[in-house]
Amino acid sequence: MVTNPGYFEIIDFIFKNKSLDQIIEFHPSQAVQSRVEELIANEQEGTITEQERLELEDYMQFDHIMTLMKARAAQVLASRAS
Repeated sequence: MVTNPGYFEIIDFIFKNKSLDQIIEFHPSQAVQSRVEELIANEQEGTITEQERLELEDYMQFDHIMTLMKARAAQVLASRAS
């Protein structure tokens, strides 16, 4: 997946308002996790609607952003420790 440069603007904004530990420890709620699992199951079964597909894409984009944020937070923490 190609990283959209706009993602880094969002990441930097959130960094200013959360501690690095809070970013690394973030996990979606159980309700969100269950919904994503449901959407993935629908996709695998071939029963996903267009609206559900778009919803799943949104969740996947958010997951990508969070992965980048957590990696950057870990990198900053590691650089501070050395």
